Amino acid sequence: MFRTGLLLLSSPVPLVQSRITPILMGVSKYINETLYVNLQPPSHQSTDTQSTTLVPLTDEVLSLVSSIYANAASVCKNIDVRVILRNIGNKNKNHVLPWQLTRDIDVVVTDHPKDENNVAEFIRMKFGMQVEPQVKFLEDFESEALPNKKSKVAATESSPKRLTSYSSCVLGGTFDRLHNGHKILLSESCLLSEDRITIGVTDGEMNKKKTLYELMLPVHDRIGEVLRFLKDVKPSVIHDKSAVPIIDPFGPSIVDPDMQCIVVSEETKKGGDMVNDKRIERGLCKLDVHVISMVEDSHHAAHEETKISSSSQRQRLLGTLLRTPESKPKLDKTPYMIGLTGGIASGKSSICKRLEKLGAFIIDCDKLGHKAYEPGTNAYKQVIQEFGEDIVGDNGEINRRALGPKVFADKSKLQKLNQIVWPEIGRLAQQQVEEYKTKGANICVLDAAVLLEAGWTEMVHEVWVSIIPRQEAIQRILDRDGLDKERAVNRIDSQISNQERVDKANVVFSTLWDPSVTQSQVETAWAHLQTRLQCADNRDSNSDPESKL
Repeated sequence: MFRTGLLLLSSPVPLVQSRITPILMGVSKYINETLYVNLQPPSHQSTDTQSTTLVPLTDEVLSLVSSIYANAASVCKNIDVRVILRNIGNKNKNHVLPWQLTRDIDVVVTDHPKDENNVAEFIRMKFGMQVEPQVKFLEDFESEALPNKKSKVAATESSPKRLTSYSSCVLGGTFDRLHNGHKILLSESCLLSEDRITIGVTDGEMNKKKTLYELMLPVHDRIGEVLRFLKDVKPSVIHDKSAVPIIDPFGPSIVDPDMQCIVVSEETKKGGDMVNDKRIERGLCKLDVHVISMVEDSHHAAHEETKISSSSQRQRLLGTLLRTPESKPKLDKTPYMIGLTGGIASGKSSICKRLEKLGAFIIDCDKLGHKAYEPGTNAYKQVIQEFGEDIVGDNGEINRRALGPKVFADKSKLQKLNQIVWPEIGRLAQQQVEEYKTKGANICVLDAAVLLEAGWTEMVHEVWVSIIPRQEAIQRILDRDGLDKERAVNRIDSQISNQERVDKANVVFSTLWDPSVTQSQVETAWAHLQTRLQCADNRDSNSDPESKL
C-alpha cells in the first residue's frame, strides 16, 4: 500500500470513460491517501522536455474529468483524488516543466505499453522527481473489466465538441472539507479559465443557514485547502486574489469588469442570474453561466442529503473525536471523566441516559444544583439574601420557577447566582466521583450545562457537547416549558453560544434528527472512547518496567 499515487491514462478518452469505475477500483487497492490522475490521450502525448502539449478542451474531456470525481466518490471515497489539468485547454501557455505537486508520488499506475523504463523516463521529465516511484501496469490487474487499447467503444454520432474557454471565471461556495462535488466545481472552472480564476469562500452570517455550521472549518483553512488544490491541478490560473472570503452572495463577481463566466451548480443557478442582474445594474458585462450537475452520494444515510455535500460530511463527524484531549497529569486516570454539556433543550439529558445504558456513571449537576442550596446550607442563605424572600416556596425550599425570571433577564444577577452556587456544585460533584470510584466506576459523565462557564473542565479528561439550531431550541422550550417566546429567547441568550462550546469540544452530538440517529452518534463516541482507553492502557503497560519482567 502506498500513500500517494499517479494514475497515468494514455488510452483514448471514450475508452477511459467507459472503464473509469473498474480502473479506480483497481488502483484504490494500492493507494490509501492521495491519487493524482493525468490524461495523456494518444494524439497529445509529448516527449518535449521543456513544454507541455495541450489536450484540447472538449465536452468529452470535461465529462471525463467530472466522471472521474463522481465515480471516485463511490468506489474510493477515502482517497483524495486530484485530476491534473495543466495539459488541457485551448490556449497554449507553454507550461514549463517539470510539474511540481504538493505531495510526493510513491507509485505510478498506467495503461501505457508495458515498458517500465519508458514510463519512468516520462515521469522524470514531467514531474522532475528525485526519487523514482514504483511503476505498475493496468494490464497486470486481474479484473477483466480494466481497459486495453484493443477494446472497442461504440461509435458516437458526432465528434467531440470544442468548448469555449474564458480569460477569467468566478465561482463561490463554502468549500468546507473539500469533497468531490467541490472538486468538480473547481475543476470545471479551471478548465474553462485560461488566465485566472476567482473563488469566493463564504464567511460570517452566510454560513449560519448551513447545517451544523459550528463544525465548519475557519475560512482561512478553507481558503488554504482550495489554493492547495489549485496548485496541484492548474497553478497557472492562481493570482493574488484567487480565493477570498465573502460575506454576501456576490463578492467580487459584481465588481470585476474582466470576468467573463460564472460557474454554478444546479441548486445555485438562481444565484448566477442574480449576479448578472447586479452586473447589468452597474454597467458591467453579463457573464456566461456554466452549470454543473450535482453528484449523487451513494453512501448517504436517510437523514442526509442525497447529493455529496459538506453538510453530510459534518453530520458524519458527530460522535467522532474532533480534537485530541489535553494531557491532565494531575487528574486521576480512573475513573475517566467525560464532561457533557450543551445549551438548554439541546437533548443533553437524553444523551446522558444513552451513555448510562452503555455503562457510564452519571453525575447530574442539575440535581446537585438543587442540593447546593437546600434549606440550612450557606448557599441557601446567600441566595435568599441576594434575591429576596419571595423566591422561597411554601415548603421552605427555593422555588426555581420564581428565581428563574429574575436571573435570566439580567446577566449581572445570573452571574451573582453562579458565584454563590457553582463552587458548591463543584464540591458535591467531586464528592460523588469519589463515591463512584469506590464502586469500581471506569467512566463517569459529568452532566453539566455550565461545564465551561464554571471552569469545571479541569475535573474532566474530555469535553463532549450537544448542539441544536437556535430556532429548534426555542421551539423545544415553548413546547416543553410553556414559556412565551421572549422568555425562551432570554434563556438562550443568557448562555454561551453553540460555537463557543464546539470550539472547546472533543466530541460533538446533535439531537436534531430521529432518536436512532442520536443513538448511533452515542454508540460511535462510546466505541471510540473504549479504543482510546485501551490504547492508553497498552502504552502504560509498555512503559512500565515491571510489566516487562
